[in-house]
Amino acid sequence: MQGNASSCSRVGWQASLNLQFRRDPERTVLARAAHVGPLTVQRPFYPEGETCHLYLLHPPGGIVGGDELDIEVTLEAGSHALITMPGASKFYRSAGAEGRLSQRMTVGENATLEWLPQDTIFFPAARARLSTRFQLTSGSRLLAWELFCLGRPVNGVAFSEGEIVNRLEVWLDDAPLLIERLALADGDLSPVANQPWVGTLLFYPADEAMLETVRGALAPLESYAGATLTDALMSVRFLSDDNLICQRAMRTVWQLMRPALLHKDPVPPRIWLT
Repeated sequence: MQGNASSCSRVGWQASLNLQFRRDPERTVLARAAHVGPLTVQRPFYPEGETCHLYLLHPPGGIVGGDELDIEVTLEAGSHALITMPGASKFYRSAGAEGRLSQRMTVGENATLEWLPQDTIFFPAARARLSTRFQLTSGSRLLAWELFCLGRPVNGVAFSEGEIVNRLEVWLDDAPLLIERLALADGDLSPVANQPWVGTLLFYPADEAMLETVRGALAPLESYAGATLTDALMSVRFLSDDNLICQRAMRTVWQLMRPALLHKDPVPPRIWLT
């Protein structure tokens, strides 16, 4: 993907998006949406009243070596936003330069973030570096996931070359609840049991009863899924060779946890139904 002179100071796109949500008397509003380059959002809508549903639009041509995307989301006290995407994000093959994606979400007191992007596809020979950080307070609520597709398994194409480095962090004030790093290179997928689909869900604040409910839902997947609870943060992991199994299981868990955490019906984003 080629940038123009105004948005491409180096090789590739230099794009940024800054979103800020505020609670008004009747609903959550998108108070700020500043963007540079091919990162933008569609107009918010409200299929369930007060909660703001928003679609984030990645560059339509995908991400290539040299592209740098920076996303910052802030939810002020009492606000509630559900953010998803109309399609998958794609990292294409690179001749050497990295494609970078940095995401930082700050969730204020009594605010709720549902971060539910579509899958991220890494084509063979892609070089990708991703960083996602959720900054919470004791009164924040978080329902988030990420789903990675390594290669093009539907077409029988493995992630046989390239490099992926993914860093995922969850912080409660100044204390880390989760810091993890996944590094894949040179076709070695042993860190993910040689499976092409890798999913993670995060829920805060969770408890033992929620954990047991989720583990019951995961039982049919046997060793390819698991859930843990540490300091009220529930982490759910999936490995699969079938995207439909992974996506169905992740949505099932979200449908269980949304009423438990938010006391709201699991109203799916409309884009999931198309």
